[in-house]
Order: sequence, then C-alpha cells, then structure tokens
Amino acid sequence: MANLIENFPEILTACRFYLELKLDGSQDPVDGYFMECQGFKTTQEIIEVCEVTPQKWGQNNQLGNLVRTKIPGNVKANNITLKRGLTISQTLWNWFNQVQQGNWEKQRHSGSLTIYDQAQTIRALFSFRGAWPTSYSIADVSASSSDIEIESVELACEGFIREQ
Repeated sequence: MANLIENFPEILTACRFYLELKLDGSQDPVDGYFMECQGFKTTQEIIEVCEVTPQKWGQNNQLGNLVRTKIPGNVKANNITLKRGLTISQTLWNWFNQVQQGNWEKQRHSGSLTIYDQAQTIRALFSFRGAWPTSYSIADVSASSSDIEIESVELACEGFIREQ
C-alpha cells in the first residue's frame, strides 16, 4: 500500500496555490501575482473529410461506400482571465491602456504563468505567446462592504503550452 501511495502522482488542489505572471521584455522581475485564473483551455479543431470509396454497395451496386474521416485541424487557445486583489501596481492597467491607444501590435507579449504552492515550489509552468489584454475590470465598490476589491484582466493568447 505504501508503495502505491509513493508512486501515485500528486493531485494539485487550488486552495494552497498562487500564480505568477512574467511578460517577456518587462522591466519588472514579476508582472503580477494572482489568486485565480480561468480559461486554461486549448482545443484542436476537427476537420471532417467525406469521401466515396470504390467499394460498391446497395441494391444496384453502382454507388461507392461513403466514408467520413476526422483529422486534426487548427489549435485554438481560450482567453485567459486572471484575478487578484486590487493593488497599487498599475502594470496591468497600463498594458491594457496601451492597447486601447492603438499600440496593440507593440503590446503583444509572450510570457509565462507559473503556479506555486505555499512553500514557493513550482508546481506547473505554462508559456504563452502573442498575448494582449482584451478587458480590464475591478469589482463594484461599496463603502459598506468588507470584501477585497478584485482586479481582473482577460488576455487573448495565440497559444499556450505546459512546460512543467
């Protein structure tokens, strides 16, 4: 039983983790720490090819057999949404604002999202390319609330891969 437990891969639970965002070419050592990330999804489109084989079938034996084959198409990455408690840092806002000002081509960045546990050990590393912010928001503000203000940024990426 002990040997089975030792060889079983660790299941990563979200309650003890945080994410670190690093953008290529950034002057900051870290561009942001986040407590929530949504959209880690990449899909491969399906191309369905329909062809008629020379094999004859049917009553008159004059029609070929219809065969459908599915082959892989383009790979598509979902947008990634990062959320954290609002800080005094304006890095995300400035990045979003530069895109709004029409400098979007210069604002496309590659980078990485690293998932750390509370002991600051890397548990997963994702690299992305061609990312730029499509939306920026903060949670509704209420003077009577004791909730933390949440800053959210959505990134469009050309693709991402898991490195570790």
